[in-house]
Amino acid sequence: MLLKIVLVGVILLTFSCKKEGKITPFSPTFTFNQPVNFPAPYYTFENNPLTKEGFELGRYLFYDPILSLDSSISCSSCHAQSHSFADHNIPFSKGVDKKIGTRNTPALMNLAWSTSFMWNGGVNHIEVQPLVPLTSTHELGESMINIVLKLNRSNFYRTKFKALYEMDEITDQHFLKVLAQFTAMLVSSNSRYDQYISGKINFTTQEVEGYALFKANCASCHREPLFTDYSFRNSGLESIIVDSGRYRVTQNPADLGKFKVPTLRNIEFTYPYMHDGKFMNLEQVIAFKSNGIKDSPTLDPLLKTPFAFTKIQQQALISFLKTLSDYNYTSNPLYAEPRR
Repeated sequence: MLLKIVLVGVILLTFSCKKEGKITPFSPTFTFNQPVNFPAPYYTFENNPLTKEGFELGRYLFYDPILSLDSSISCSSCHAQSHSFADHNIPFSKGVDKKIGTRNTPALMNLAWSTSFMWNGGVNHIEVQPLVPLTSTHELGESMINIVLKLNRSNFYRTKFKALYEMDEITDQHFLKVLAQFTAMLVSSNSRYDQYISGKINFTTQEVEGYALFKANCASCHREPLFTDYSFRNSGLESIIVDSGRYRVTQNPADLGKFKVPTLRNIEFTYPYMHDGKFMNLEQVIAFKSNGIKDSPTLDPLLKTPFAFTKIQQQALISFLKTLSDYNYTSNPLYAEPRR
């Protein structure tokens, strides 16, 4: 709870003390397109009008190591597009001074539908979320004061922000807003699954069998079409809780060892899996779900009975999970590192 209070307090203080600049007119050709099979997004840009210029400025910042303490890493260092904006298939990411994180870096996609962020849900707004990795000593290790100072010393950024907001000074408020314009536009919705749902393609026999197994055993937590219900659950990784998870935010003993249910979209690209990066492939994950779940007081009730998938069923389920791979998303030039 302390983490959430501090972060929300910082952002509210910042937003209340900074004068709003004038925003350039909304571009009718650059809009947020909601996929037809998706529900309405939680984040709507209502207080952060989307523009092509704002999105591009956020993209520049996402890929710029200027945001880190020693200018050695950027947001993209741990969130690579080729891996659905997860890290490069390693359990824990390296921050400044080669410090190692304590949880597996989550993939970034469809964030406009998320009501909370981080594995423990310690942040509740997409415009606030960057404060954690930016200021964490195990990640970018910088302060907002220094970030704003560095940006204001940059002719490139000062010119870009002035053109967008018609203000001579870059503020932390506008910095966070343009970052949110980029991250909220990271939409993945063109997988084989999406094409199947829209009637454009047919699944193979194995994919059909896997889809049936998924709906019967997994869909209550990994709810279609986003493949998460955004809840927090103990998935049975350990009988003695080492990482307190959601408890750190709520201080409720019932939340010990609970973590946010991750989306399964693009899961083929985002290994290793679980909050601790314990499993390197889908075979290990499904084998764990079949006969490796460990009991504890906060274990999710849905996992009390092992799934006991056969080898054939496991392969069918993996075959379906790979239909969630969106190759357009991982290669879309709109999200790639920009050139100056």
